[in-house]
Amino acid sequence: MKIKKLKELKHKLVNDKDLSDIWLFYMDHFVDDPKFTDLGQPAHNEYLTAILHKSCEQMFGRAVKITNFLLIYIPKYRLFHGPFQVKGHIGCVIYFEDIEVGLFAVSEEFSATGEVKYSRFYIAQDHPDSLRN
Repeated sequence: MKIKKLKELKHKLVNDKDLSDIWLFYMDHFVDDPKFTDLGQPAHNEYLTAILHKSCEQMFGRAVKITNFLLIYIPKYRLFHGPFQVKGHIGCVIYFEDIEVGLFAVSEEFSATGEVKYSRFYIAQDHPDSLRN
């Protein structure tokens, strides 16, 4: 795996305004690359789970059940990533532990347009946008 692309993803996550560009970069360079997918191990992160529930609640206007959340952690890069399902929608998260910034993407249910909703989030307690989309 090319570390340069991972550094570029991290830079985009912090700086890019268009969240779809960040997501497409992640999908294009990492999701189907066995060198990337084989690096991780199953994980649990209470903060990410809480933020996932809060973000989905904001997206759908009410509390929703999250299922099939398969979080993977790559210690070498301090990166969490993984898919989940919510109300018939497929979603995924990426989160860099060292910079405390992540992104959720949730597909529109059976949408012919392929529309995706995004939410960038920060975990740092002193960050002004912490736990906000």
